[in-house]
Amino acid sequence: MTRGESDTRPSEARLRLLTTATRLFYAEGIHSVGVDRIIAEAKVTRATFYRHFPSKDDLILAYLREVHQMDRRAVDAALAANPAPVDALQAIAGSIAHNIQSPGFRGCAFLNAAAEYPDNGHPVNQEIITHRQWFLDTLTMLMAQVHEETADPAARHFVMLRDGAMAAGCLYDPALVSETFLRGVEGLLRINAERQSTRSAR
Repeated sequence: MTRGESDTRPSEARLRLLTTATRLFYAEGIHSVGVDRIIAEAKVTRATFYRHFPSKDDLILAYLREVHQMDRRAVDAALAANPAPVDALQAIAGSIAHNIQSPGFRGCAFLNAAAEYPDNGHPVNQEIITHRQWFLDTLTMLMAQVHEETADPAARHFVMLRDGAMAAGCLYDPALVSETFLRGVEGLLRINAERQSTRSAR
């Protein structure tokens, strides 16, 4: 390994801290998990923690960005495997449904964080808004390929279906919630595809 390659690799201690924080923040909530516990479970020193994350807020932002990247990879994989927009949207919905039924599911990390950081001016809240805007923009782009005139409301409808499913998935039967969510998305796509067909036939 060259020196340049070594210099660009994330610190092992930073990775341990971020992995530990991601697990604990998602499972137990952000405010309920203190820095001391993260340091202890990541097996690093306090000085090491503050070298990588000057404050707990910096770690929280890194956690949300890590979750964003995980979501983005799932969406990118759906897009790469499904060139047709309807298929891509169904694949994205399928990935969400799979997540809802996964062990340890506790809802949407961003909606959970928003409940803990309601102040719109807080950097954590701004990170949440940035993530949600990216997701909405991605859906709007795909919906525009299904039916351009209704792309914006259709994308917002998808997001609302997704938010409801993510909230209900940790309160009720996740299989039933997933089925209901997928049927809702299927109906939404069918309506917009029919609109596009009607428009093309004119």
